Amino acid sequence: MGKSFRTVHSFLSKVIDDNRGIQNNTETLIKDTLPKLPGSISIASIGAFSFNPSEIITTRPDIFKEGYFSLFDILVFLDSTDQIEMDYYFNQSMNTFVISSINDISNWWYKAHYSGGWREKNVFRMDHYPYKDKMTIELEITEATVIAAIHEAWKKEIDRTNANGGQIIVPRVTIRGPPNEDTLEFSNVTVTAHNLRNDMFQDGVITAVDTIISLADQGKITYGLTWYESIGTAEVVQTYYVEQIDEWQAYGTCGFVYESGSEKYESFQGNHIHIPSDIRVINSPEYVLYYWICL
Repeated sequence: MGKSFRTVHSFLSKVIDDNRGIQNNTETLIKDTLPKLPGSISIASIGAFSFNPSEIITTRPDIFKEGYFSLFDILVFLDSTDQIEMDYYFNQSMNTFVISSINDISNWWYKAHYSGGWREKNVFRMDHYPYKDKMTIELEITEATVIAAIHEAWKKEIDRTNANGGQIIVPRVTIRGPPNEDTLEFSNVTVTAHNLRNDMFQDGVITAVDTIISLADQGKITYGLTWYESIGTAEVVQTYYVEQIDEWQAYGTCGFVYESGSEKYESFQGNHIHIPSDIRVINSPEYVLYYWICL
């Protein structure tokens, strides 16, 4: 299996070689990803609400650049404009905002998906989830024990970060190739920021794709990224996908998918969600897994 320290980025039909595994000047591809279209959010038993993305300011300027925001920020906007009454606070031990109540009702959770997606279970921080045009967002009431378990997993992530002196070190990174091919296993992988999506995020923010890029920095793998504006019925994609790891190159409907988080929520228990890896902010997850599928 080839391990030469060389990474190929296939940006649409243009191929760029870069021995650092990153293409810093992405302006030619990332033209304008700011959300602009009117959006909506549905809150069970309360109602559906419309909003203009240009009016929303992020509560996480440590993560998002101006003009970009999370799904949580939509609720803050609705609260600030007296359309709902929300009590919330920032929890340092989990690195996230927590909703205490909306209109005096507690135990809210959410489900969301981007254009072309579907309703799916998730255990992802709402104030980390980037908003895009044409996405679907729904809030519903769940059991307090379900939320408490998710919060406990988040606390463990931050405890791990603190124990590592502020570094993100992933205990287990796995890359499963096509059937009958090797599985690559890496332990205690130090992940650093590469600012691949410096249109959306502040410099220094670490996303799931940084795991792959960091492994390449360390000379352990090679990889390839492809930028997509849209894919089939998904009108608003605007993201980089990992389409090559070592000699495994995506083709047709075969390629890599990924997940990340607490081992308690592996697979479709909440970690396998369709947030592209270049915009999925991570907080010292227990594992990161990339694996090959054919649809």
